[in-house]
Amino acid sequence: MASERLYLRLEGDPVHGPESTVPAAALKAIAVPVPLRPRIANVIAYDEALPADTDVHERVLPDGALRLIVDLVQGRARIAGPSVQPVLLALRGQQHGLSITLRPGASLALFGIPAHALADRVVDWELLVAARHRSLPRRWQEAHGETTPARLVLSTLQGLMCPADPLPLGQALQAAALLRTTASPPPRIADVAAAVGLGERRLQQVFRAQFGLSPRSWRRLARLHACLLRLRGAGAPRWSELALESGFYDQAHLVREFQALCGLTPGQFLVRRGISESSKTSA
Repeated sequence: MASERLYLRLEGDPVHGPESTVPAAALKAIAVPVPLRPRIANVIAYDEALPADTDVHERVLPDGALRLIVDLVQGRARIAGPSVQPVLLALRGQQHGLSITLRPGASLALFGIPAHALADRVVDWELLVAARHRSLPRRWQEAHGETTPARLVLSTLQGLMCPADPLPLGQALQAAALLRTTASPPPRIADVAAAVGLGERRLQQVFRAQFGLSPRSWRRLARLHACLLRLRGAGAPRWSELALESGFYDQAHLVREFQALCGLTPGQFLVRRGISESSKTSA
């Protein structure tokens, strides 16, 4: 027997967004220590026992972030790189571990590599850290208590942190703020680069090193997230209006981007989150 569910977490959500069909009781937010807050956005512990005869297919909608995934059942850790594609997970049995969302710039500060080197990849912890840290996932697995593994992981990350040049990160963050606009037409990348004091080519390099995505790809996600936020509370949205409010050129553009970034049409998304289709949800 197989079941399907949806996971979405937007900036500011607690453990997941209201559209998600993952059981909230399976997730718990863990406070990020103050010294790590510039590098870590959030820490979520998950613990769920799936029925033995059930395969769960979970669709995780993209947010473009870099994540450290610690599997406390297998004693394994992996880094999932930034992507604009949904992740399709096949789950079975006991699920227990940590999902740690890293901020822009964290890849350079923690692992000494630009974020774009990890884009669209899942890399084992052992391949990114020094030899003395490679066996740590097993030690985390053996730790007891609800928050003990999380404390050990966060302590390790704090020890890995190295000073980083704040200027490129500041320029990338400033560019991201300008790219987040839902104005139509959106600002040209060249104009954004000029606004932060860089040439267009140099902005591409800086942005990819810090965020792992190109400015254009990051803007696509930001526009999708603006649309998803506007959908909250909308029982039967008017798609043409929603498209323009969220920064798309028109309704057809919204539908194409929704399918490309979520793997679902807008109408399918509404059905997944429990809203029945009507004449106004034909998108």
